[in-house]
Amino acid sequence: MKKAYIAGGIRTPFVKSLGAYAGVKLQGLMTETLNHLVLKYNLEGKIIGDVGIGAVLKSAKVWNLARECVLGTKLDPSTPAFNFQRACGTGLDITGVIALKIMAEEIGVGIAGGADTNSDIALELPYEMTQKILKFRNAKSSSEKLQILLSLRPSDFIPESPWIVEPRTGLSMGEHCELMVKEWKIPRAAQDEFALASHQKAAKAYQEGFFDDLVFEFQKVNKDLFVRADTSLEKLQKLAPAFDKSPAGTLTAGNSSPLSDGAAAVLLANEETAKLWNLPILAEFVDMEVAGVDYLGDDGLLMAPTIAVAKLLARNNLKLQDLDVYEFHEAFAGQVLCTFKAWESDEYCRKRLGLDKALGSIDQSKVNLKGGSVALGHPFAATGCRQVATLAKILSGRKNALGLISMCTGGGMGVAALLRGY
Repeated sequence: MKKAYIAGGIRTPFVKSLGAYAGVKLQGLMTETLNHLVLKYNLEGKIIGDVGIGAVLKSAKVWNLARECVLGTKLDPSTPAFNFQRACGTGLDITGVIALKIMAEEIGVGIAGGADTNSDIALELPYEMTQKILKFRNAKSSSEKLQILLSLRPSDFIPESPWIVEPRTGLSMGEHCELMVKEWKIPRAAQDEFALASHQKAAKAYQEGFFDDLVFEFQKVNKDLFVRADTSLEKLQKLAPAFDKSPAGTLTAGNSSPLSDGAAAVLLANEETAKLWNLPILAEFVDMEVAGVDYLGDDGLLMAPTIAVAKLLARNNLKLQDLDVYEFHEAFAGQVLCTFKAWESDEYCRKRLGLDKALGSIDQSKVNLKGGSVALGHPFAATGCRQVATLAKILSGRKNALGLISMCTGGGMGVAALLRGY
């Protein structure tokens, strides 16, 4: 099989929903990001083998989002594109799909992208109202139509907006994570300390110019608006619980990823195409794994990364400690800490992962070197592409250094990927 390499990536700044990007449509957000990728890597007029784009909150009106975004760029219009979605893991998973296409020699170059904006949400009419409208369209007589009109109720006209809760439990991811941190006995102080480190590392990365070539100015914003260089444990500890509002609640706005708007894209290629098109090679996309958990049973909703990572390591004959860099999606600081504690548990690793003993501890100095979702933001489908581009840049020039990406997702799933420095 061919090897798939990451040439690099680009993204918008991540901003608070209903803020700087209010009035910007999802399609426009993703198209603008693709155009900056095209400009950055001199792709004008070129036919890309395939472009995969995902969004979690997508209107039915943009049913062909990926293709429409491509047609709005300076790529050759013959470039094909497809939609993809795996909740919060969309960006990472779609990068893996493009990498697999390259490995299988189906394509020589591809683009993965993801975008989400809570500032462009399509409201829907209630199910009962849509059924009445359909019946009205198909009615054969005036009396039938009149009967349907007379059946209309005020409640039929109240729009419904999408919300990120689990349909089978009615609980949000934050509420599920509260259950997890209670089960794993993760204290509030540990979550706040982890969140503080995320902000400190993100602020340092911006100060050092790490994101200068990864983030482009959009809507007069040139950096992620969530990074708090001046935050402290004292400030974080003053925040009230956001999900379990009782004294037992520990998840706050400070140690959770914020509702965000943004888009990101990653360019991948095989070695021959990279040389032909004069593309840089930062890192190899080695392998990927997905997993699910029975969160309606005994498993925590966001614990699937424990399984995905364990399978990925086993297939590549690696130990958890063999990795040089770790990129963990910080949906909540508590979620990451639950994952760490599970891997340190002999009982959990034997019972849930089928191992002889615990995977062990992780060197915290190697985790989320440039900050994570708590500090940078989390536009659902964009985060995975943000992580890939960040990790690839970190690994660039560190030949054979290994990096791990881990993501939890809604629906009780997890995605993990392995990258190798070039």
